[in-house]
Amino acid sequence: MNKIKVGVVGTGFIGPAHIEALRRLPNVEVAALCEVTAELAKAKADSLGIARSYTFDELLKQDDIQAIHICTPNFLHYSQSKAALLAGKHVICEKPLAKDLVEAEELVELAAKTGLVNAVHFNLRYYPLARQMKSMREKGELGEIYSFIGSYLQDWLFYQTDYNWRLEPDKSGDSRAIADIGSHLMDILEYITGLKTVAVMADFNTVHKTRKKPLKAVETYSGKMLQPEDYADVPITTEDHANVLLRFDNGNKGVITVSQVSAGRKNRMSLEISGSKKTFSWCSESPNEMWIGNRDKANEILMRDPSLVNEDVRSTITFPGGHNEGFPDTSKQMFKEVYAAIEQGKQPENPTFPTFADGYRELLICEKILESNKAQAWVTI
Repeated sequence: MNKIKVGVVGTGFIGPAHIEALRRLPNVEVAALCEVTAELAKAKADSLGIARSYTFDELLKQDDIQAIHICTPNFLHYSQSKAALLAGKHVICEKPLAKDLVEAEELVELAAKTGLVNAVHFNLRYYPLARQMKSMREKGELGEIYSFIGSYLQDWLFYQTDYNWRLEPDKSGDSRAIADIGSHLMDILEYITGLKTVAVMADFNTVHKTRKKPLKAVETYSGKMLQPEDYADVPITTEDHANVLLRFDNGNKGVITVSQVSAGRKNRMSLEISGSKKTFSWCSESPNEMWIGNRDKANEILMRDPSLVNEDVRSTITFPGGHNEGFPDTSKQMFKEVYAAIEQGKQPENPTFPTFADGYRELLICEKILESNKAQAWVTI
């Protein structure tokens, strides 16, 4: 087998997660790693068992590298994705696709012009029961959708001393909680329901108006503690918590809450979708169970099991029922579909995976949510 050679750019939290998932695909080889300096790239490549290391410009010159994974801070996504496409590489980019709609639109157009495979890492679609909810809805089992209630809660920025580059607008953009995790929630909402969000009403809260930035490097989720003299006070302008009312194109309504300061909630996305026939409820911290609510008979629990889900869902499941699959498996299942397209050498006409166009859509929604919070008014999308 001639394996597809891949270069991964960035080695923070998500870069190694991409690498681990890619290594589980038989047709892919993680051949190269890129970092901001040659020295750091070499050190990180050695620690991750990757033979070749480069700076970004050097990586793009490697003719045998067919695909590039952009796993860098948000402000680099546009320039690096554009450069990779212009170098003839297929691109898998972390979200958000860009820092504004102008950049995102340019990337969508460039990707279409090149015909190269393009994807945005909305991997949470690939929990098998998320696709099961979508499949059941498409088969009419949910009925007309009455409401959507969703939340995405974390606690990794709970303390005033918690700090990360995502708190700095020049690196992450003007929105944080909504752009970082709310984008996953809004993406999976439209993916499962088939609805389009047509208007939003948002209200943000910055709980910690000032945070203590470590003067020493601390990795995301490391939980390391420093001394008081190791911090500098930094004013915070992005949201720790957000509530958003939603209006859908079928005339019905929804609501989401996003928080990065909810103690005990490590990474909890929950969905409750109520229709005219049933209600679906699911939570990412218990991803192998789906609750199905009924009015006139007993409620049901569906376990993630390839023998129990719909036929069009089975491709997202690797192990039998009772052998639980979780977050790392979502990236593997997404990349399996992306690299099937890369083997064909071009973007499919109807991709099953999230594309740059989906990245543009979520950036549009996030910008409208940000606009609504500033105006404290409904904003049409």
